[in-house]
Amino acid sequence: MDIIKRNGQKEELIFSKLKKVIDFSCVGYNDCDPLELETALLPYFRNNITTKEIQRTLTQVAVEKTSIEQPNWQYVAAKLLVYDLYKESAINRKYGYFGYGDFYSLITYLTDKGLYGKYIMEHYSRDEIRELGNYIVPERDYLFNYIGLKTLADRYLIKSFNGDVLELPQELFMGVAMHLAMKEEDKLGWARKFYDVLSRLQMTVATPTLANARKPFHQLSSCFIDTVPDNLWGIYNVDSSFAQVSKFGGGMGIYIGKVRSRGSNIRGYKGVAGGVVPWIKNYNNTAVAVDQLGVRSGAVAVYLDVWHKDVLDFLNLKTNNGDDRMKAHDIFPGVCIPDLFMRKVQERDSWYLFDPHEVRTTMGWALEDSWGEEWESRYEECLNHPTLSRDEVPALDIMKRILTSSFETGTPFVFFRDTVNRANPNKHKGIIYCSNLCTEICQNMSPTEFVSTTHEDGMITTQVKSGDYVVCNLSSLNLGRTRSREEIEEVVTCQMRMMDNVIDLNHYPIPQAAITNQKYRAVGLGTSGYHQWLALNGIAWESEEHLDQADELYEWISYCAIKASMEIAKEKGAYRVFEGSEWHTGEFFDSRGYESDHWQKLKKDVAENGVRNAWMFAIAPTASTSLIAGSTAGIDPIFNKFFVEEKKNAVIPQTAPNLNDETFWFYKEAHHIDQLWSIRAAGRRQRHIDQAQSFNLYITPEYTAKQFMDLYVAAWENGLKTVYYCRNKSLEVDDCVSCSA
Repeated sequence: MDIIKRNGQKEELIFSKLKKVIDFSCVGYNDCDPLELETALLPYFRNNITTKEIQRTLTQVAVEKTSIEQPNWQYVAAKLLVYDLYKESAINRKYGYFGYGDFYSLITYLTDKGLYGKYIMEHYSRDEIRELGNYIVPERDYLFNYIGLKTLADRYLIKSFNGDVLELPQELFMGVAMHLAMKEEDKLGWARKFYDVLSRLQMTVATPTLANARKPFHQLSSCFIDTVPDNLWGIYNVDSSFAQVSKFGGGMGIYIGKVRSRGSNIRGYKGVAGGVVPWIKNYNNTAVAVDQLGVRSGAVAVYLDVWHKDVLDFLNLKTNNGDDRMKAHDIFPGVCIPDLFMRKVQERDSWYLFDPHEVRTTMGWALEDSWGEEWESRYEECLNHPTLSRDEVPALDIMKRILTSSFETGTPFVFFRDTVNRANPNKHKGIIYCSNLCTEICQNMSPTEFVSTTHEDGMITTQVKSGDYVVCNLSSLNLGRTRSREEIEEVVTCQMRMMDNVIDLNHYPIPQAAITNQKYRAVGLGTSGYHQWLALNGIAWESEEHLDQADELYEWISYCAIKASMEIAKEKGAYRVFEGSEWHTGEFFDSRGYESDHWQKLKKDVAENGVRNAWMFAIAPTASTSLIAGSTAGIDPIFNKFFVEEKKNAVIPQTAPNLNDETFWFYKEAHHIDQLWSIRAAGRRQRHIDQAQSFNLYITPEYTAKQFMDLYVAAWENGLKTVYYCRNKSLEVDDCVSCSA
């Protein structure tokens, strides 16, 4: 039988060569017999088959042998895919040996082709690049399972414009590390440390960072949040900003609660305003028209207050019933809920809806600009005002609308605004109106304002005052591979520096993002592999031990993050508005009951040296990057111990990470878990998280309306700041890929 090699030459099949590849792939996996693979491959042979086809068929055969009984076949398949990538890279880059090529030659080539940013070679000498190239550890390619390596290869490795592989996994990690370390005083030392934590899969950076670091257009941030003012210029300015963000691959959160309701006045003309829905439809159209780098549609979450007169129309935006002219099927609605509303639901009391524009003009202040007791006092003033119009609705009826939409569509996202603002360490500089597309970011917000326009000699100049335009810079600690306290501290220390460097190395799609990011230097340290960590430690999800361990674990991660931020501040300076913050006054530590000696010392050090970052801790969903890291996603329980995914006509079986006889019974599937245990665990974690968590509810069609509502009430009572998707077992919903970290 003849075969055709990758270089086009024909030669006789020598099975012993193929056997070497098969034996190599099974080394280290005693439960995977090479003979099984050889036998399963034989039926696919034919005369003049290409070696590339043999390799890919062999890989797919190994993939399809993956099962609960033999999960290690996915690692065998990954080694076969590595072999394929090595062969392709050697041919495409024209070096005549198997494995990794010369790193300096690669960077020179990719820079000349415009696939690498010139800044890498401007910051590193030939000798420095060669030194870092020699530090690369190819054996770490064998840490990947198949779906992880395939995801990395398909989405993140640099390819030619024809789709030919040019970059290998460890080169990608070193390229990202070099970018994020290039302005450090000890750039080689930090590049090595960043490379180590990335290549050991102990952490992941956000999807835009992994995809765009080292490239010419290096937009590294995941998500952005904007505030819409109640004027035409502001509404369209937000739309324009969203388009720029989406163009560079970012997701968007938009707070629209300041915009006047349907039937409100415009310049004294009564009953002429169209309300928020037409403008939301506008943002919906932008999401569809301006996609994320050609990969997927733009993604935007739009948030509205539960007291806004348009809230009932808003809650029907994605449902399948009602007037389709009032729908926006491509946006993700989020509802902002104060404590008072939840109490009114519990008391089965009335709720009142107001027009924010009428409140501003009648009362002289904006109802949405306060929270907590001040907001409740102002709400009462609005109720008692003799001329202020309001709509009375039973609070329970609005809650039913929220539950109906959530059951049908998975949304709205829920934002408990009093809980968020009460825990805000930077309330001295603003208010938080809403969250982002994945509900984990909670930072100060304000609208950008138009100042003036002048023109001279055909040149038009517009002056704009930047608002607080939120930017999310994310990475996630992989708890599946980082388990000891010492390892956690080491990795978190690297992560905090990497995320802080993103702020200075970023290519910002709009200037407001750069201004706000420099002002607050906010980052979002998250975690993946949470359920994996529980299973590896033999902790049942539905247990008091889970709650205690979650409390202890996230307190330690928080401590490590704050300490690392303080150390960076000691070296580079605190964020610009640190003075007067709860970090500065110590209120952050006091309100969370951090009284032990190591916390008290840190409190003193922070007061003295500052912290580098205004916000530090936010847990993103990590949908795609947890695949790369071989971990469970975010803080979620697993969907299934074993499942099959279909991609591009290929079947990819997958198992829960580290599935074996010891972990099997600790991997309880999400839809079989009593959700109150998940809520209580999230409440214990939340105390230590200065922002929020992408927390999902998992329900089945058997849930009664009361049981369903009780979950949201429990989430509020347990101090959760947000609720992300409600994942009905019969409903498919899409995670935000931008925020994956």
